[in-house]
Amino acid sequence: MTNAPSLFTGPLLSAAARDAFGKLDPRVLVRNPVMFVTAVVAALSTLLLVKGIVTGSGSPAFEGQLVFWLWLTVLFGNFAEALAEGRGKAQAASLRSAKAELTARLPDGRVVDAATLKVGDLVHVGTGDLIPADGEVVEGVASVNEAAITGESAPVIREAGGDRSAVTAGTRVIADRLVVRVTAAQGQGFLDRMIALVEGASRQKTPNEIALTILLAGLTLIFLIAVGTLPAFASYAGGNIAVPVLVALFVTLIPTTISALLSAIGIAGMDRLVRFNVLAKSGRAVEAAGDIDTLLIDKTGTITIGDRQATAFLPLAGVGPAELAAAARLASLADETPEGRSIVMLAGDGEAMPADAEPIGFSSHTRVSGVQVGERVILKGAVDAVLRRTEATVGAAELRRLADDIARQGATPLAVADGRRLLGVVRLNDVLKAGIRERFSELRRMGIRTVMITGDNSLTAASIAAESGVDDFLAEATPEDKLMLIRREQAGGKLVAMCGDGTNDAPALAQSDVGVAMNSGTQAAREAGNMVDLDSDPTKLIEIVGLGKQLLMTRGALTTFSISNDVAKYFAILPAIFVALYPGMAALNVMGLASPQSAILSAIIFNALIIPALVPLALKGVRYHPAPAGTLLARNLGIYGLGGIVAPFIGIKLIDLLVGGLHLV
Repeated sequence: MTNAPSLFTGPLLSAAARDAFGKLDPRVLVRNPVMFVTAVVAALSTLLLVKGIVTGSGSPAFEGQLVFWLWLTVLFGNFAEALAEGRGKAQAASLRSAKAELTARLPDGRVVDAATLKVGDLVHVGTGDLIPADGEVVEGVASVNEAAITGESAPVIREAGGDRSAVTAGTRVIADRLVVRVTAAQGQGFLDRMIALVEGASRQKTPNEIALTILLAGLTLIFLIAVGTLPAFASYAGGNIAVPVLVALFVTLIPTTISALLSAIGIAGMDRLVRFNVLAKSGRAVEAAGDIDTLLIDKTGTITIGDRQATAFLPLAGVGPAELAAAARLASLADETPEGRSIVMLAGDGEAMPADAEPIGFSSHTRVSGVQVGERVILKGAVDAVLRRTEATVGAAELRRLADDIARQGATPLAVADGRRLLGVVRLNDVLKAGIRERFSELRRMGIRTVMITGDNSLTAASIAAESGVDDFLAEATPEDKLMLIRREQAGGKLVAMCGDGTNDAPALAQSDVGVAMNSGTQAAREAGNMVDLDSDPTKLIEIVGLGKQLLMTRGALTTFSISNDVAKYFAILPAIFVALYPGMAALNVMGLASPQSAILSAIIFNALIIPALVPLALKGVRYHPAPAGTLLARNLGIYGLGGIVAPFIGIKLIDLLVGGLHLV
């Protein structure tokens, strides 16, 4: 995937500046109650300024500066949101280029516009062709370059059947050919959804964001009531408070800083996830990832590469190795799976498929495959299934012993029989993905329990679990078993993430709080999950969890900073307002601000400028390091709580010196 644009490139800044003015539309502003109230106050102050100029009353120079900085406060808030959205639009533009001018070759040889394809149509894709639509491979095996989607230059294999049959529009076949059945209508494909999500068009506020918005709106209402009662209080004390002063007090007290950045934080959170090549279908999933307790991981295709390779032929007593290899080879000639091709390769050269041979296809019910040549039937498959199918007794005990030995070593045994005669076992080895053990160790340090789920027997599962470093495993798992495990964990109050790539993983992906489907998996899996990992790396959950925690921590940090800001503003605004009524209030002017008007203007300017100053932090996020919650809270309060108190004292004082030096009041 194209790298995300820099935070502050010229085109992004100019587009965000234009959009900031467009977002002054009340219908847009009302989605952020605090900034909407600030805009209303700015508009009313503008009207009062105009009235004062016409009637010759008030202090137009001072009030004009206040109005200017009030509008800048609103525009800066709009700018932060527009900048976050602009980065997403820039990414979406690069994704759209992957869809440009796609054409499709139909079975009759006609070439048509890809936009005319319907669900169920068959298309032929050859070397060098772009895949015109999302679909499932129904014939052929080919090497596909998915760099336009995943950013990875290494090609991947796509083939009919199994869990590597899904293909995505805009990816390119670089060797061989495929026949693809279209599974998504134009405009509703994976890439279309990705573009919409990246642009933010489908982004909805998360529960945490909604709750924080309600809190900020409540604080705004409280301060509105408090400030509204001050004129009566001042009149009772024998004085008065000018409306511009009340406006300044209100705007500096309400949580404008976090409100201005809240939307940008949410947009940027999903944007950062996309830059890790993970597509989140909802912001809720990103947040939930930050609190995950248990991770369930499908073995094949996630922990392992997915293509088991034949590594040895182990014959029974009285059977020659050459005889076993020849029979296994003959049973695999029509088997187009990676396992079948690896058996043929391991066996080496041999006889061709006889003309009267009839392949016996594999099914999940029989769990065997092979070939029938006349009356002769050669089978290979799961040990129990072969024994059941052949009803053989001679050599059965030895076959089981060999199979158990292989399973204990973490490999998969594949029994071979010629008629009712057992010949031996083919050893298939699962290949772990590189660095998988270290990644699981990191998840453990983050407090996440990992559980491997597999259809293998318990011996094989235990060996793979020990080798990969997961905390637990569920062997011989059916889709129902996976669902029960997830529901049991959730009933215990835990948040569960599920990584999978197969159709049989779809129910579990849909049930889990965070369902991460591998992009290399089936269409059903990708539809069921609420996230899709474009790199098909199950341990990507480390980044996903980190980003979820980073999103929550960023909101918390900026909220802490925003509320702490108010402490310094009290020492600037309150003495300025009440010193005439209560001279003793001058003691609170600890910053030594030049005058009440300078104090008010300096606080308003700081309140506006702190928003763009915090935009980079809102977009990049607070850095997350695995640590106990207490440590993270102490760090948050120490940096953003204390910093939120100290920064305004320094900033307001510097602005006050500048205001006095320039004789602005």
